[in-house]
Amino acid sequence: MAHQHIYNEKGEQLCCTLEDKVNAQAEMLAEQQESHGHSHDDHDHSQGGAGSTWIRMFAFALVSLLLLMTGIALDHWIRQDWFAGTVRILWYIAAYAPVGLPVIKDAVRSIIKGDIFSEFFLMTLATIGAFAIGEYPEGVAVMLFYAVGEIFQTMAVSRAKGNIKSLLDQRPDEVTVIRNGQQEVIRAASADIGDIMQIKPGEKVALDGELLSAAASFNTAALTGESRPDTLRQGDPVLAGMINQNAVVQVRVTTAYQDSKLSRILDMVQHATAQKAPTELFIRRFARIYTPIVVFLAIGICLVPYFFVSDYQFSEWLYRALIFLVISCPCALVISIPLGYFGGIGAASRNGILFKGSNFLDRLGAIQHVVMDKTGTMTAGVFKVQEVNFNGQFDRQDILDMVNALESQSTHPIATAIREYAGPVDGSLAVEQAEEIPGHGLKAFVKGAELLAGNFKLMDKFGIAYDVNISDIVYTTIAVAYAGRFAGYITIADSIKEDAPDAIRKLHDLQVETTMLSGDKTAVVMQVAGELGIEAAFGDLLPEDKVNKVKEIKARGASVAFVGDGVNDAPVVALSDVGIAMGGLGSDATIETADVVIQDDNPSRIPMAVRIGRQTRKIVIQNIILAFGVKIIVLILGAGGLATMWEAVFADVGVALLAILNAVRIQRMKF
Repeated sequence: MAHQHIYNEKGEQLCCTLEDKVNAQAEMLAEQQESHGHSHDDHDHSQGGAGSTWIRMFAFALVSLLLLMTGIALDHWIRQDWFAGTVRILWYIAAYAPVGLPVIKDAVRSIIKGDIFSEFFLMTLATIGAFAIGEYPEGVAVMLFYAVGEIFQTMAVSRAKGNIKSLLDQRPDEVTVIRNGQQEVIRAASADIGDIMQIKPGEKVALDGELLSAAASFNTAALTGESRPDTLRQGDPVLAGMINQNAVVQVRVTTAYQDSKLSRILDMVQHATAQKAPTELFIRRFARIYTPIVVFLAIGICLVPYFFVSDYQFSEWLYRALIFLVISCPCALVISIPLGYFGGIGAASRNGILFKGSNFLDRLGAIQHVVMDKTGTMTAGVFKVQEVNFNGQFDRQDILDMVNALESQSTHPIATAIREYAGPVDGSLAVEQAEEIPGHGLKAFVKGAELLAGNFKLMDKFGIAYDVNISDIVYTTIAVAYAGRFAGYITIADSIKEDAPDAIRKLHDLQVETTMLSGDKTAVVMQVAGELGIEAAFGDLLPEDKVNKVKEIKARGASVAFVGDGVNDAPVVALSDVGIAMGGLGSDATIETADVVIQDDNPSRIPMAVRIGRQTRKIVIQNIILAFGVKIIVLILGAGGLATMWEAVFADVGVALLAILNAVRIQRMKF
């Protein structure tokens, strides 16, 4: 096998364990596949791309297999006088070299770095020992099957990594920019901040930017799951992955290619395996202790019988010790378990669920209570104004224009609803000292007086008296005060997401409790919770109130996942056992804090994520039982002289391949 070592710029090898190397090889191959597939004008990739790497990897194994099978045929089926003595030894050495030398090099490098008892050392010791006692075919076979197993391991990991990249990467390779008055097509990665992109209808935006055209309609389904085109106006942010719908528009680049929100999510998932699950960490620690123990046990199997067996033969007991070594190699554990978790991450990614690490798969699989926000999480967040109720002391249109101007400072869905109802903002209205008060609303100075727009807690906070019975109003309410006096209110209605009831039902089927927390009116929250079948619901909550509610639930001993979408949800997302961000490209703070990001904004992904976590855990446990069970049985048989090197190969490489096939199964499951 052509082992592709990974080095840094100083020529130092960066990985020594089998798991590290397989993951590094797979990452490299996934990168090569991506660059080869995306770069249409770079012919150099054909020389060093993933295709040629796969050919080299299989070619070395095929050469070794051909020489081994020919040697076995000459030994048993078509005997030749010349195939004996030195010629026979050299023949099997030639069969061993293509797959054995790279492993020997890995063993030496591991020893130099202080890792003596590595998988490479075990395989080298066992196969060279087999040669030493004349078991040449077995020595070649063990190393050959080990190499083939590693190829399949690399293929499985590479496929998972490649699939995640292709599924998530919504960025085009090239972009049209306007420089010196001329259109120029360049690679998206080489665009500079401040460049003007020109986006044609049907084209996908390559970088985050600011809309320069007066207005434009964009399809954001690939990013947010929202099927309705989103109309943006001049100055609004445009995100990489959006598709321009109707007219040629210009967008000023505001973020470098590698720093866009989509790029950060891609990077997050690509490096998700850095966050290890407890099972992975245990297996790694276990392998570091287990491997030297089996080496000394093998030495004992070889030498101790000398003192107790009357017809002791060194070669026989050495053969048993070598079988013991091959069987004991922990490849099946150190590869299939991380691959199982990465398969879970890949399966989740394919369904629009992004895990930041395999440890969160474990945590979410064990979750007992899901706490969720309302607006934008279980409801669509697409508000429409239902009623404008201002008292006669104020000019209705004048107050509405001022509120519209103030709400234009916010990106909240409620602000969008008011803008859609009131129409374009009056440019003559100067909004000064605009400030968002978390959990309350907005405050600013318009026409020289203070304007407040938010919930009734905002009125209470600033001592504004009002004669409204809040409990009589079912809809979400925006209270308005101007110049220290209550001006009236605007009611706004939201709609429940289509798949929200099904999501709650499936969570209950999984024996997961549900609670809704919201800063919206208690009456509205209770109504939505009742329609969805959520057990407990609380409204009129500030961000710190949500934190206290989650603390209360955790104090009862339940493991809690919190699902939210806004910047106000970041504190409670951080507090929960698993933080889940809905509408992944909405709030940077929530994305950074969350452990899981639901990319397409659908509540049905919540129970799906729980099922993926549980199924991943199940597969990992199956692999542990399979690996240990078979190894223990064959170890006992090998120590008793009842197993040959061929059974040892099955117990090592065969079990590893079975475990790998079981691990990749999760990528094909439907959730």
